[in-house]
Parts: sequence; structure tokens; C-alpha cells
Amino acid sequence: MDYKEMVENARKCLGKCKGCPICNGVACRNMVPGPGAKGVGDTAIRNYNKWQEIRVVMDTLCAKRPVDTSLELFGKTFKYPIFAGPVGAVAMHYSDKYNDVTYNAELVPGAAEAGIAAFTGDGMDPQVMKGATDAIKACGGLGVPTVKPWNTQMISEKMEQVKASNAFAVAMDVDAAGLPFLKNFVPPAGSKSVDEMKEIIKMAGRPFIIKGIMSVKGALKAKEAGASAIVVSNHGGRVLDQSPATAEVLEEIAVAVGDSMKIFVDGGIRSGVDVFKALAMGADAVLIARPFVNAVYGGGKEGVKILADKLGAELADTMEMCGAASLKEITAEMIRK
Repeated sequence: MDYKEMVENARKCLGKCKGCPICNGVACRNMVPGPGAKGVGDTAIRNYNKWQEIRVVMDTLCAKRPVDTSLELFGKTFKYPIFAGPVGAVAMHYSDKYNDVTYNAELVPGAAEAGIAAFTGDGMDPQVMKGATDAIKACGGLGVPTVKPWNTQMISEKMEQVKASNAFAVAMDVDAAGLPFLKNFVPPAGSKSVDEMKEIIKMAGRPFIIKGIMSVKGALKAKEAGASAIVVSNHGGRVLDQSPATAEVLEEIAVAVGDSMKIFVDGGIRSGVDVFKALAMGADAVLIARPFVNAVYGGGKEGVKILADKLGAELADTMEMCGAASLKEITAEMIRK
């Protein structure tokens, strides 16, 4: 199977997602359930468009050297600075070819075999986290369970599953606080104070990643809480209209906290060239979600590897054409905004 065949297979079974040639949020906009947003979806569109406005600076007047795309993170070495983002309720938002358990059973090992790692989603059904952590355990802990900002009791229960999986890190998508089912949850769930996050991070007992940071103020709070990393993210533009794109805030956040924690970014990143731009703006790695949904629906574990290798090859080519032989050599001078 090649990339083209995988995409064609995905389009036949994605259901509510149209499998657009350019995944820019335009066709799905406010389609919920579906891959769109709870509002008009302008933030998802802006996420994509802002990456396209940034250009890369070619420089081939340099010695030809082997290009190394590898990343060291929390004691692990990954082939690319690319991670599959967390996705939940796939049967509701895409199609019933997969549910969250069967989806992660393909995504997690597929990512591990590709030399990267997957962030897994969470949900109301306890089987979602169980399936995710079981899949991560089967891959030797190579995955990042992403726990929703539930109430303290539920978080404690899920952290026990995370620990049993031996996951090398754990995340919490605090940007999910804007999802309707969390806003209406009883007992109360959603937004967390710095003190609450300190207790959650202590409870986790492993590198903790806070996903959903969109300002320097938020990044400094995450640092105060003790996070090992943050994800600059607006939940794919799904939870709040009129938000800035992640590409618009990444650089100032990286300047503020990049020397003290790892920085991921997501939202509208669709190619290895986009990955290069994100690294040039201060990110250590990126999360990519919807394209990996297409990859699983179109090719299962094999599809995940096909997509990861495509993105990695695009990144390597961009690095070579811009004069960077390693991720550390990618600098702000290699892009124009």
C-alpha cells in the first residue's frame, strides 16, 4: 500500500469526515458530531492558514551532510519530532468502522513501529482509557495517555491505569474544558487551578504534559504547576471561535518557557514543511491528529507508518534544502513570516 491508496481507502469509510485533499477545516466547519467545531469553526481554518503564510528559506550553499530527524524526549529516542495527536469518540465523529478501543489498537502499535509515539484519547466510557493503556502497555509503554480534566476521583482512577501501562509520559488536555459533555459533568469537571494541577502532576508520577496552552500567561502557570512539557493547542479549533491560531502564539510562548520545559504544538500542521516551520519557531515537536485518523481508517497500523514516513521524508528534505542537518540546527532565520 502507498499513501495515495491509503487516502482513497480512507475516503470510502470516514463517514462524516470528507477526507478532503487539503484538511483545512473549511468543509467540516461547524459539523458536530463530526470533525468540525462547536461554533462556526473559524479557529480550525485559521490554524491551517497561518502555517501556510510562513515560508521557508532555502540555502544549499553548505556542505552536504546526512540529515538526522531524530528527537530525544524523556529518555526515549524517536525517529521524527512528530507524534500522533489524541482523538476520542471516533465512531461518533467519523464512522463506526472503529471505536476508540479498536482505533487505539491500530494507532498505538502503528506509531511505535514507525519510530514515533501516539497520544491516546479519553472518554466517558471507562473502556476507552482501558483500551488505550492496554495498547500502550503492549508496546512497552511507548505512548502518551491523555486524561481529560475530570473531577479528582476520576483522574485518580485513570492515573492508576496510566501507571499500570508504564507509559513514558502522560498528558491532560485542559483545552477539553470547553467540550459540552465536560462543561455539564457532575461532579464538576473542566478548568483546573495551578494548585489543582500541582496535585494531579504529583499523582501522575511521570513526565506530565499539559495540552491546551495558548498564551505566555498560561505557559507560566503550567511551569508553576510543575509540567515537564506543554502543547500549544486550541483543541484543533474545535472548542472556541475567534481564537488565535497556534502558529500566532507559539514563538512568544517558546521564548518565555522554552528553556525550562519541552514545547509541542498542534493545530493545522499537515506536512513535513509545516513541522520544520514549527521547530524553527521554537517547538521541540508537533502533534498531528486528523491526518492520523485518516491513516488508521485507510490502512490501520500500516497506514500510520505510511503517514509518519511521508511526513518525516518531507521534513528531512526541507532540512536539507534549508541547510540544517539536525533538529538543533533548525533556527528562526530559516523561515520568513
